[in-house]
Amino acid sequence: MSSWSNWAGNVTTAPDLIAHPASTDEVVALVGAHPRLKAVGAGHSFTPIAATDATLLRLDRMNRILHADTTTGLVRVQAGISLHELNPRLAALGLALPNLGDVDPQSVAGATSTGTHGTGARLFGIAKAIAALQLVTADGEVLEIDAGHELFDAARVGLGALGIVTEVTLQCVPAFLLNAREEPMALSAVLRELDDLVDGNDHFEFYFFPHTDKALTKRNNRVPEGTAPAPLPRWRHLLDDELLSNTLYEQVQRLGTRRPALIPRINALSGSLLGAREYIDASHEVFVSPRRVRFRESEFALPRAAAAEAIGEMQRWYAKADESISFPVEVRFTAADDIWLSTGHERDNVYIAVHQFHRTDPTRYFAAMQDIFTAHEGRPHWGKMHTLGADYFRTVYPRFDDFVAVRDRLDPERKFTNAYLQQVLGS
Repeated sequence: MSSWSNWAGNVTTAPDLIAHPASTDEVVALVGAHPRLKAVGAGHSFTPIAATDATLLRLDRMNRILHADTTTGLVRVQAGISLHELNPRLAALGLALPNLGDVDPQSVAGATSTGTHGTGARLFGIAKAIAALQLVTADGEVLEIDAGHELFDAARVGLGALGIVTEVTLQCVPAFLLNAREEPMALSAVLRELDDLVDGNDHFEFYFFPHTDKALTKRNNRVPEGTAPAPLPRWRHLLDDELLSNTLYEQVQRLGTRRPALIPRINALSGSLLGAREYIDASHEVFVSPRRVRFRESEFALPRAAAAEAIGEMQRWYAKADESISFPVEVRFTAADDIWLSTGHERDNVYIAVHQFHRTDPTRYFAAMQDIFTAHEGRPHWGKMHTLGADYFRTVYPRFDDFVAVRDRLDPERKFTNAYLQQVLGS
């Protein structure tokens, strides 16, 4: 029997069959031949959203660009292509996605189906760039869904519950450079100046270190046309992004696991090691950072106005809890969108992501943070760890029951269900 694990190693399953289709026709044939299936991209979700003990479709062979129109910016891709593969190929065409997250191994279908996002007060999650998608339903029908289709707002963030996404048309923008300015700040100062920092930059995010007042800020802004790139020197990239942020940080996390009492001092040091830097590079080179230290993650979208209050509650928990937290907290921002199960549905958001080293049990920490976030009507990222169910989601997603009704219509026999979808959508 075959086995499959996600990137973080916290989800492992033993499917009856692992198939590697290379085309929509092959997906249709597999859907017709098997009573239960799940599709998986890169396995970068921390939830078991793609786990199954039945038939698992790995979409890694569905990684082609099918059509690109450099005039309109519309690019049709197979759903299994990774953002890591796609971004440089778009750049070669003079195109780019308008916004990205901070890592790129995810498949296009996996990233969009779970609501993956970047940061930017006037920008959106990656699914908002979908102009059309192709969906294979439970009865083997191939639906072409665009902005004029009744299922468009349901299908763009579909959780894998409506069918198998096989092709996606992305509305890209002309390739652009970003001026990246990264520098440490006191967390208290960041919170005082938060609205100016968020609204005054195209893309703003920050990390703060529990048990300290230290934060690292990132301000990424589009540059005027004709500006020359000025990328990081290779030595600086190797020092900051490889040695300090990955190789050395792995050892720091292992030390914290063995000696938790050292974590507050370790965090204070970690928050001081990375100094200010500024450079100009292609958008995807700025957005994406290497992340090789394995961790578990929980992330919630809260109304943007709740940012300072929620972070203050987190700080009070860190001060009182008999548990030391070694990983920094990531904070990002996006604008409201119109996708039914997008965490940004009809709401400007702050995203707060908490992490634990993969050798540390995150259960107590994540539960405490979930209590803080849900008190502010938080919506968990569909691919990040949480314990919430359909009754809660019905209270924070105005179109939740509409989405469930679409699922009932497209997959009445639950060909595409699994335990996670039963938890979040109901049986």
